[in-house]
Amino acid sequence: MLNIKINKTANKKIKPPPSDMLFGKNFSDHMFLMDYNTDNGWHNARIEPYGELSFEPSTMVFHYGQELFEGLKAYKTRTGEVQLFRAQKNVERMNMTNERLCIPQIDPDYALEAIKAIVRCDIDWVPDETDYSLYIRPFIIATDPFLGVRASNTYLFCIILSPVGAYYPEGINPVKIYVEHEYVRAVKGGIGYVKAGGNYAASLKAQAKAKELGYTQVLWLDAIERKYIDEVGTMNVFFVIDNKIITPSLDGSILPGVTRDSTICILKEWGYTVEERKLALSEVIEAAGNNKLNEAFGTGTAAVISPIGILNNAGNIIEINNSEIGTLTQRLYDTITGIQYGSIEDTRNWIEKL
Repeated sequence: MLNIKINKTANKKIKPPPSDMLFGKNFSDHMFLMDYNTDNGWHNARIEPYGELSFEPSTMVFHYGQELFEGLKAYKTRTGEVQLFRAQKNVERMNMTNERLCIPQIDPDYALEAIKAIVRCDIDWVPDETDYSLYIRPFIIATDPFLGVRASNTYLFCIILSPVGAYYPEGINPVKIYVEHEYVRAVKGGIGYVKAGGNYAASLKAQAKAKELGYTQVLWLDAIERKYIDEVGTMNVFFVIDNKIITPSLDGSILPGVTRDSTICILKEWGYTVEERKLALSEVIEAAGNNKLNEAFGTGTAAVISPIGILNNAGNIIEINNSEIGTLTQRLYDTITGIQYGSIEDTRNWIEKL
């Protein structure tokens, strides 16, 4: 068992109303912290009042980007229970990222215990309202005060919490996506498959361009041929073509999303065939031209299931399902959120109750 020291704040904040629960804007009263060094391993687990962190200007994370983050949520059921959705998968992915970035592994049981402990500490921050949740952001940063390209010998593991509503302003309404041809996000052999900040820094230029043009997110193509679909900026992506469900395969350049995996599991249980393979943008364009592109949607922790209504490919506008949410997309959204909020029975052992 992880020995966690708890120092509760004497100055509790007021939880914002739902109208002000914009994604990533407000943070709860406390944060979890744990240190690493080569002599003691992971140690000094503690919960402290949410506040500033102090580091020397030479701290390695600022210069070499050795860091990772995760994202998951806590949900309140209609009976007032608080639960996590597939948190162990996030912990597994965190350690996969640790391995790629030369960050020491964290005992999975300790990591899950830390997540539960900080949520319990600030359980009043879990929103009561439907379609709202408590976003959980674990992250690890390299903390050696040293200039030189090597793995750090010291690290900080931190977890912060934020009450949130919908990630996209559109909510469950279809989003508009801009297909990016000039810039690339990640390449096989790099770090595209892990949850590292560098992946998102690489995406900012294209995302800014898409936003300026009135689009919600970017659809990334492969970095070599600029031919195959990778993922949307904050989501894995699925296309329903001639009633077949196709999603890009995990080949090392895209994130193995927890919601992606959940979606595939559910679809297969429903009897659908899901093809995980290379998907050329030209195949999607051709399907749209032949009226065979039935639906498209993204999957991710932040948005859960987000229907795609418009693709802008070099100025050519592809409208999908009349820019309306599709039947299958709606069913998936209702099912996954139903499990998360406890209105649908969890038959897959995906729920961790607090």
